[in-house]
Amino acid sequence: MVQGCENVRPALRRAPRVSYRWVDPETVLQEAGTLGVFGFGTGAVRSEDPRWLGVDLESFDAPTPLEIWQVDGSVTHGRAGDVQWSRGDGWLFAAITLDEATHGGPRDTAVTAYAQLCDFVASRRECHVQRIWNYLGDINQGDGDVERYKQFCEGRADGMGRFFADGFPAATAIGHHAPAMRLQVYLLACDEPGERVENPRQVSAWQYPRQYGRIAPTFARAMTLPGQDVLAISGTAAVVGHASAHQDDLLAQLDETLVNLESLLVSAGMPAGFDTQSPLKVYVRHPTDAPLVHDFLQRRLPGVPVLALHGDICRSELLVEIDGWRYA
Repeated sequence: MVQGCENVRPALRRAPRVSYRWVDPETVLQEAGTLGVFGFGTGAVRSEDPRWLGVDLESFDAPTPLEIWQVDGSVTHGRAGDVQWSRGDGWLFAAITLDEATHGGPRDTAVTAYAQLCDFVASRRECHVQRIWNYLGDINQGDGDVERYKQFCEGRADGMGRFFADGFPAATAIGHHAPAMRLQVYLLACDEPGERVENPRQVSAWQYPRQYGRIAPTFARAMTLPGQDVLAISGTAAVVGHASAHQDDLLAQLDETLVNLESLLVSAGMPAGFDTQSPLKVYVRHPTDAPLVHDFLQRRLPGVPVLALHGDICRSELLVEIDGWRYA
């Protein structure tokens, strides 16, 4: 257990409700219970509110909806150093955006980002991290151990130290194409621990062999949130065991990814399939593939809210990745 982080008596509460909506951010920020609002790409309307985060990933959807997190009860918010945060009903949103130009490249920037976030969360009642998102520029640049993603993984591990000694949260790491080489990390935490979920079809990420870097990626495949049957799903791609599958075959990778998602649902004891209340994000490496991905998901996941974003997957041979939520 993280030092200073104590379990509280379980409360009957709902997990944050996640939705995609076409609305002005200031309008939704005035709604009761708004914990976080996310805009995507250069066209997103900005806000100075700490609950707002402009994500450095362009959307293939026009107009692009906002992603909105809402909880029951009142929400407070503020800033602490480089960290922006909000909290309400036992849940915490925290985010940090750092420019590599002033923090020394992907490794050192990740060290700083994770050290600040972990220090901040450890001081809060909502100290059990459930889910993390990581977005960094040129994620596949460099060969071998100097690849930017592998450097990020080393810095992340150093920055978090022993904070996740009891187990890692669910997570996503995607490369963006914004002009500024910024690292964006944001998270959802709670005052109760969740339950980690692994996929029997895949080697746990932290047990990957040496070929994937000096430090293996540190995340769980999914997390069942406390208090309810809600599954927060990590970035999921066409990985079987620890190996990438179906190189250069987009449709086969999409099909394998859906098999992995269904396997996660079984492991978590969730109902099969996704529905209109289970929003997903799909990250697509090549913009020219976006229409094919859209048609595939419309056919295979009819009615499911899907936000399609231009992002590079952490392995250069992977063309697509999906993360999101499953509400029972």
